Amino acid sequence: MTVKPLSRQRVAQIVADDIPDGSYVNVGIGIPTLVAGCIAPDKEIILHSENGILGLRGLHEGETPDPDLINASKVSVQLLPGSSICDQATSFAMMRGGHLDLTILGGFQVAPNGDLASWSLGLPGDVPGIGGAMDLVAGARRVAVAMQHCDRDGNSKLVSACTLPLTGPGVADVIYTDLAVIDIDPARGFVVRRMLRGLTREALQAATSAPLSYADEVTFIEP
Repeated sequence: MTVKPLSRQRVAQIVADDIPDGSYVNVGIGIPTLVAGCIAPDKEIILHSENGILGLRGLHEGETPDPDLINASKVSVQLLPGSSICDQATSFAMMRGGHLDLTILGGFQVAPNGDLASWSLGLPGDVPGIGGAMDLVAGARRVAVAMQHCDRDGNSKLVSACTLPLTGPGVADVIYTDLAVIDIDPARGFVVRRMLRGLTREALQAATSAPLSYADEVTFIEP
């Protein structure tokens, strides 16, 4: 592949730009954590962290972190006016009760039917951490996965069928990678909606371990 993949920060920005105004959103570990710092100031998006914060933002450049204010990824955050802090039981009730419009998670594998594996690589000696991921994918109205297209060994994370332990079956709606934005359609599977400028369809398919189809109008992502 001759085209340089997008940076993690650029993927996070694309995700943030796609969030509808007025949404209540949970952001997970990895690339999703970066989304909090990419939301345009003129958009009213309420971010939720499962450790009990509703109404947070990422730190501005040069801003001194408050050691008492961290999200579920242990990253320093700041509160927005009108935000609230609650116990974890109440926070999980928000997640399980269908009160979140969107959850954004990282992923190890996603299948064309929306199956998502995001919490364990199944390796001997690993200490997997499920956290609230199962609650989030079961309770949120929409699930977005933000991840690199391939793992560090060059293996596609978009697969025909997940081989790792599932976070949830048939839960993913859209995937944001460093190569493309891909919707999951019940009838068509992976449907490419946007792709990195300069990347050919042949190269994108070669980087993907499952068949791809394309939207009627595919737009291009600038690096």
